[in-house]
Amino acid sequence: MGRLDGKVAVVTGAGSVGDGWGNGRATAVVFAREGARVLAVDREPGPLQATLDLVVEEGGTATGHTGDVTDSAEVAAMIGAAVHAYGGLDVLVNNAGGSAELDEQDWQAQLDLNLSSVYLGCRHAIPTMRARGGGAIVNVASTSGLRFTGSPQVAYASAKAAVTQLSKVTAVQHAPEGIRVNTVVPGQLHTPMVEARLAAQRAGGDVDALLAQRLSRIPLGFMGDGRDTAHAALFLASDDARFVTGTEIVVDGGMTARCD
Repeated sequence: MGRLDGKVAVVTGAGSVGDGWGNGRATAVVFAREGARVLAVDREPGPLQATLDLVVEEGGTATGHTGDVTDSAEVAAMIGAAVHAYGGLDVLVNNAGGSAELDEQDWQAQLDLNLSSVYLGCRHAIPTMRARGGGAIVNVASTSGLRFTGSPQVAYASAKAAVTQLSKVTAVQHAPEGIRVNTVVPGQLHTPMVEARLAAQRAGGDVDALLAQRLSRIPLGFMGDGRDTAHAALFLASDDARFVTGTEIVVDGGMTARCD
């Protein structure tokens, strides 16, 4: 028996920018492994197919769906695709997001990608969950929304801080309907984003230097990856968390607990 047997789950940002375990890819695979039927969503079909292949290798069930999670009509279509494929919706993981070096024109794009996408996912998923008698939403924020973590990501950090509060308000609002809403707050994990983007942005392309810098901040002395985010999301999505709503799980090896 898996912890999500019989559940239908939508996971956004389920592709990956490279090989390895990003948050969305790991969540889709772990959820399928635990018995969920997963609608895996990404805007890039190639990385999405790689995630679906991993699900199939493990004997899980998943369907791919491409779409833009910043577009209300496409998010509505995403929820409709889950209902069409699997008959309903029990779990939504709003994972899609990302950071960029900021100039003025990027500000709104960053808010749309990291915050409006979460709002739209909740807005379109909640009526379907309400009709089903309840559900679980897991929103993915970031420790950048809790404290300064070394990079001036003002729009990304602002959006991720807002995701946590959006989750709290939505949790209280929809608790009488049996819909739980919680947040996973990943820290500085070793995901494919490190090699694909962050090293060039912050360490002159030196991946090892960036990893060493990030590792130095982590009290546990090792770096997690997307699977650690996925297992936190699994708990919050499962019935093991039936009495948990409006809260956060920080997945950062103790980084934000430090004073320096």
